[in-house]
Amino acid sequence: MDKHYLSSLFSPHSIVVFAGEPGVAESQSTTAQQVVKDLQEGGFAGPITFLDIGMRGTLSDLAHSRADLAVIALPSDQLLAALEVAGRIQCKAAMIVGSGIDAALSGELQAIARQHGMYLLGPNCMGFQRPKLKLNASSLGRLAQPGAIALVSQSGALCASTLDWAIKNGVGFSAVVSLGRNAVVDIAHVLDFLAEDRDTHSIVVYLEGIRDARRFMSALRAAASAKPVIVLKSGRKPAGSKAALTHSGAIVGSDEVFDAALRRAGAVRVRAFVQLFSAAKCLSSRYLPVGKRLAIISNGGGPGVLAADWVNDRNLALATLPANAVAALAPQLSPLATLHDLIDLAEDADAAHFRAAVGACSKLGEVDGILVILSPKPGLDSSAIAQALADLQPSVGKPLITCWMGEDEVSAGRHILNAAAIPTFRTPEAAVDAFNNIASFHQNQQMLHQVPPPLSQLAKPDIEGARLLIENVLAERRKVLTEMESKALLSSFHIPVTKTILARSANEAILVANQLGYPVALKIDSPDISHKSDVHGVVLNVPNATAVRDTWQDMMATVSRLRPDAQVNGVSVQNMSGKPEGREFYIGVITDEPFGPVIAFGAGGTMIELISDRAIELPPLNQFLAHRLIDRVRASEMLGPWRGAAAVNRDALEQILLRVSEMVCALPQLREMDINPVIADANGALVVDARIVVERTQASPGNYQHLAILPYPSDRETEWPMRNGSRYIIRPVHPHDAEMLQSLVRGLSPESRYFRYFSSMHELSDRMLARFTLIDYDREMALVAIYPERKPNAEGGFDETERIIGVSRYVTNPDKSTCEFALVVADEFSGQGIGSRMMLAILDVARSKGLATMEGLVLTKNVNMLKLMRALDFQIKPSEDDPDVKLCTKAL
Repeated sequence: MDKHYLSSLFSPHSIVVFAGEPGVAESQSTTAQQVVKDLQEGGFAGPITFLDIGMRGTLSDLAHSRADLAVIALPSDQLLAALEVAGRIQCKAAMIVGSGIDAALSGELQAIARQHGMYLLGPNCMGFQRPKLKLNASSLGRLAQPGAIALVSQSGALCASTLDWAIKNGVGFSAVVSLGRNAVVDIAHVLDFLAEDRDTHSIVVYLEGIRDARRFMSALRAAASAKPVIVLKSGRKPAGSKAALTHSGAIVGSDEVFDAALRRAGAVRVRAFVQLFSAAKCLSSRYLPVGKRLAIISNGGGPGVLAADWVNDRNLALATLPANAVAALAPQLSPLATLHDLIDLAEDADAAHFRAAVGACSKLGEVDGILVILSPKPGLDSSAIAQALADLQPSVGKPLITCWMGEDEVSAGRHILNAAAIPTFRTPEAAVDAFNNIASFHQNQQMLHQVPPPLSQLAKPDIEGARLLIENVLAERRKVLTEMESKALLSSFHIPVTKTILARSANEAILVANQLGYPVALKIDSPDISHKSDVHGVVLNVPNATAVRDTWQDMMATVSRLRPDAQVNGVSVQNMSGKPEGREFYIGVITDEPFGPVIAFGAGGTMIELISDRAIELPPLNQFLAHRLIDRVRASEMLGPWRGAAAVNRDALEQILLRVSEMVCALPQLREMDINPVIADANGALVVDARIVVERTQASPGNYQHLAILPYPSDRETEWPMRNGSRYIIRPVHPHDAEMLQSLVRGLSPESRYFRYFSSMHELSDRMLARFTLIDYDREMALVAIYPERKPNAEGGFDETERIIGVSRYVTNPDKSTCEFALVVADEFSGQGIGSRMMLAILDVARSKGLATMEGLVLTKNVNMLKLMRALDFQIKPSEDDPDVKLCTKAL
């Protein structure tokens, strides 16, 4: 069961080819001839059989043609018949090479593939290559060189062009996959395979679009947790390209949402084709940065300044040497060298100078990465400097990037750097971009490991009251909530709002204002007017009753003249914020296609479209993500002391973001929301205006199917007693559990480790740790048993610690109806009922997900596990593949 379900497609042992009558070129298209030629000349070690759908005979006559993979390169009118034959001879996977297949025929092909349980790559694709297997099942041209990069492309033309470029530039691949439209095997399936492929160390993806955001995010997060993933996406969709009922819907573009999705998945996005492989090259190096401070070492001021400018443009930081480091380094350099900001070694710098500067930077905690720029000079030995860096590189301990400017005079040096696996570029800007990519990778990996629950640790919101309010609005066949309703909805999640009351006449407005106390604000209330200021629908600091009456009358008359089509409910009267030194911010929600709801934060007020200062994040949020979201906008600089005003209470802003995240998770009917402005000062934050749009949805509250990222299932946490009177907690695994999980595995007896992992390994690899702790709770679940311990400390007291004493897990199989389970319990806790309890808990989770069957492999010698399986009513039978293994199955 450890074999990946796509192994028959991408790592087949045998192939059958449908490409016209064997040996008759006239019966084959140009594409088919290319595919056949490349398959035969590639050197694939397994058997390759050629079939013609016009051949006569029974299925038993074709039994000798059974294969893992069927490659089909036929005219469209013969595809259905060929795929049917492939299914009947029990091929496990099939690939259709070609183009021009419409959606209707694609649907019929998919139906045949599903009927026979085949994984179908294509139609409308150019195939794939696996260079290490010498397998060229494509129409992409000659087989690529073997390497550690996997290329996945939704454009066949770009795929072919990349291969041609790679051959000339010495870039090799572990896999090259061309994906077509309407395929059963899509980008998510391929990422899932490559995440576990040992020959693939990094993945580059050219993407045009996705169909299932939840599945894409699940596969991308799994892949990015195991190895670097770099994405180039085309078809950027600008903001304001669709009608919207709120500011948020108008100003947030889908490309911004895609950026946010990639950050949250731990992947890196590049904007140009040339950056794809430079990013992959840098990310495959031994060291990754822990920050974005880049030291620039150069033998010329101009290139160094260009690099520094690019550092600023990319929101990186220029690393500078502290005074003690400058004092220690200066005597080792030329008297003409300058060490303030840029490290300019001067034009007479030699290899010893470069070695000293790089060595000094490598030891400084203030430096996260090093860029060395060399400009050719008369008499300068660029090869000697390159060799000095190559010799020094193993001891540097952080990213080392070079820029050897020029051509003929530095080409030998470039060869030395490439041989030492030191990334080298021709321009300073490209080199800085490369560091930016690896710095982004580190930051995005931090975000990948955030798995917030749907509700924060703040006071429990009134979710039922909020749902009732929304249902009442929808029952009235309305979508846009009034300002009072919007603020009531926010209040149910404990978001502070100004008191607001609707007045339908001037007299009502005076009565309300007298109750609230002056001064007050008056705002037009209309579901058809999203920008109140555009129709003079907002007046602030109204001082008395007379002014309230006059303002109400003037506002109604003006709105009636400017927007005679608008439905006007009246004028809302509300308190002024009472925050004269407050800064205005904006918080919004939109629903993206296909990523679902996203949260926006930025500068607020009436000019948010013009200022265009915002950042986007996918829910759910925790405090770490809320903090990062605020930091990404320019307006965050106003949070500190600002022009005589005290610093803003940042925690109050973050808490509102957490509350908005709770709303998005708990209320799938929420489509758009504007909180603009939310005014924040030293004493807190207050929502002054809000507008919310809702609509009916098929998503059920509590299952979070409307979210692209499933929240941490905190509701699955339970506490249980042990037979010795102590207690332990069963909860879903969290990425932060990696160290405790490793300790559990190291503490197991050799026999227990072998029983669980079918291996004599002593500990989990980093890749396995990431795979076992950073999971998609939608398609798999891992429950850990947490046992509290008290350990004596150096002060004579005790430290409260926790340890994992057991793990039960399941992974959903590709058929989406069955799952495979695993269980392990620490040896010293065996016999206390923990294994039984954890199996019952994981069975309950699988049952709640609608799975029909749970199955698992247990070694015949694992007597205790087999005893537990019988006690839990599992059916036990010998495995067909291994006599030393039992297959345990239970209907759910």
